[in-house]
Amino acid sequence: MHDKDHHHEEEHLQSSDLLRDVVIGMSDGLTVPFALAAGLTGAVSNSSIIVIAGIAEIVAGSIAMGLGGYLAGKTEQDHYSSELKREYAEVENVPEKEKDEVREFFENIGLSEEIQIKATEEISKDKKQWVDFMMKFELGLEVPDPKRATKSALNIGVSYAVGGIIPLSPYFFIANSIEALKFSVIATLICLFVFGYFKSKITGVPVFSGALKVMLIGALAAAAAFGVALLFK
Repeated sequence: MHDKDHHHEEEHLQSSDLLRDVVIGMSDGLTVPFALAAGLTGAVSNSSIIVIAGIAEIVAGSIAMGLGGYLAGKTEQDHYSSELKREYAEVENVPEKEKDEVREFFENIGLSEEIQIKATEEISKDKKQWVDFMMKFELGLEVPDPKRATKSALNIGVSYAVGGIIPLSPYFFIANSIEALKFSVIATLICLFVFGYFKSKITGVPVFSGALKVMLIGALAAAAAFGVALLFK
């Protein structure tokens, strides 16, 4: 039973990481290419130019966002490794101080003094068990997934590309950029609202206001880009 519960918890954590990556990738993927396409529409009438620029932006944005996710994952792993080495050194060099920290933890959760001492002595018998305990309960660090950095890069990069294709897709089929923009606005705002709805549901905020907020941010970004392009045209 314990093994099953533990396995279920790990799946839940991985699922949370995946959702976070998709949210990061999709939110920028829907908004940035949308604003770029709208801005270019205010400056040029030929959709093919916007398609070329949009694809270039999606490729560059996917790589940049994916690289950011990879570096974040590697930083998490490096931080954990650094703290792990430090804890092993402290257990080796100042064991009594580390035992006091373990005992204080048990004291803070309300255990009697006798149980505190017994539990501390039991944990400190095994150095690995002792260090793992300190990592989790003193520092609040979980063992990172060694493949997390690569997974994060892939999840974020693909999510960005999928999101970016949506506002750009009408320009593939409609030669006049203004006409294409109309369909792009409708498709993207609907997707932003749906994305905002599910994002709000996951994060626990009011779904309608959260969805509306995400949609309005995308709309304002596109409107600003379009207005600036018209101004300088």
